[in-house]
Amino acid sequence: MKGLLVAGTTSDAGKSLVTAGICRWLARQGIRVAPFKAQNMSNNSMVCSDGSEIGRAQWVQARAAGVEPEAAMNPVLLKPGSDRRSHVIAMGKPFGTLEAGEYATGRAGLAEIAFGALGDLSSRFDVVVCEGAGSPAEINLRAGDYVNMGLARRFRLPVVVVGDIDRGGVLASMFGTLALLSGEDQALLAGWIVNKFRGDVGLLRPGLSSLEKLTGRPVLGVLPWLDGVWIDSEDALAAAGWRGQAAGGALRIAVVRFPRASNATDVDALAAEPGVTVTLTADADTVADSDIVVLPGSRATVDDLRWLRSRGLADAVKARAALGRPVLGICGGYQMLAVTIDDELESGAGLVEGLGLLPTRVEFAAEKVLGRPTGSWRGQRVEAYEIHHGTAIPTGPAESFLDGLRDGVVWGTMWHGAFENDAFRRAWLTEAAAQAGISWSPAPGAPTFTSLRESMLDNLADAIDEHLDTAALLHLITSGAPTDLPFVPPGV
Repeated sequence: MKGLLVAGTTSDAGKSLVTAGICRWLARQGIRVAPFKAQNMSNNSMVCSDGSEIGRAQWVQARAAGVEPEAAMNPVLLKPGSDRRSHVIAMGKPFGTLEAGEYATGRAGLAEIAFGALGDLSSRFDVVVCEGAGSPAEINLRAGDYVNMGLARRFRLPVVVVGDIDRGGVLASMFGTLALLSGEDQALLAGWIVNKFRGDVGLLRPGLSSLEKLTGRPVLGVLPWLDGVWIDSEDALAAAGWRGQAAGGALRIAVVRFPRASNATDVDALAAEPGVTVTLTADADTVADSDIVVLPGSRATVDDLRWLRSRGLADAVKARAALGRPVLGICGGYQMLAVTIDDELESGAGLVEGLGLLPTRVEFAAEKVLGRPTGSWRGQRVEAYEIHHGTAIPTGPAESFLDGLRDGVVWGTMWHGAFENDAFRRAWLTEAAAQAGISWSPAPGAPTFTSLRESMLDNLADAIDEHLDTAALLHLITSGAPTDLPFVPPGV
């Protein structure tokens, strides 16, 4: 097959963005390309048009490639429900759970699912650009690995390793990554990409030359720090690259940072709006002081509700609602606003008391709801997606809000992605700002959220084109790793 594996010296080195940029760059060349990640561990996911669930990063990469996202692009998705358990999504559907103790040994069946998906994609696309996970040098997990070098070995994929120079120690990390690999794995590691560089590349050249001599692998390029590339983070609220971009905005929104936040990319669109400042917080005073508070989605609603209470945040949310200050709950956050939550499935807690701010009760069911609903609010069309086990059932009078409820200044919906609809987002922000006593209106000529995402993907592709040796990159993709790459001891 023709393809490439983009690995990283660490998590968050930039693998997802580099993969998206390469996909967009290849698509510009008229090459039919698909993204792929064998296994993703993330609580940020997306529902494809066929109802399958995949990691948000692969959904964006498919958009970068100009193709329809599908389950085969992320055949295994692990959604952490606790520190020791993950919920498994296989080929877009619930598959069971994976305990921490099973992580290194219990994935053989998942590996075959992933290998089958990549084989299928390679039969339908000219090129598949694969993204690794974590680091390929996680030698404690190598025996069962099917995401990094295990995948590369199975399909003879050339591997390039991305390192984040902004973290420091990137050259040592690159050398160490190679030196920890076995000889067979080293034979496929074919090049380096330095990411997030600020300054004069000339100052870096001596180090790059030494790395090339020591490893026998070329540095394919140095990607600059790219301002304004932050949407669709793979990790829930992890990157938050938009923080401070709208500093000084008239409308202040506080988003509660749940330990198990899920699909928190909902707030990206709010943060992209001119004149709006979004802050991630676990501080009760910030929640009390902000104009609008958002309770985002959660992969562990009852557990995160307990955490909310333990930090004094629940009292702060209820107090601000009593004072007529807006509160918005999305999916798990909406469920927390209910009178009661009956959960024998996710937490096993049974019937627990919610915040009691919306007249609804929540019941959890084994069958997961996955969908792409549409609707309208105040005459504005809304397209969204939903991923949940808990269902909110109204128990008293309240205004309908999308599929949820609005009672005075408290709003709740199960729909993710609703705020990516520009007219709806701006209409809702205007009304919520008025409730908070803030004079805010949409900025004339502000870009749409879709155009903002497309611009970011184009910027990534431009950086690939300008700063990488694209001829060498394309040769790797079409011809594979060179056969004479040297072994670097000690190897493991």
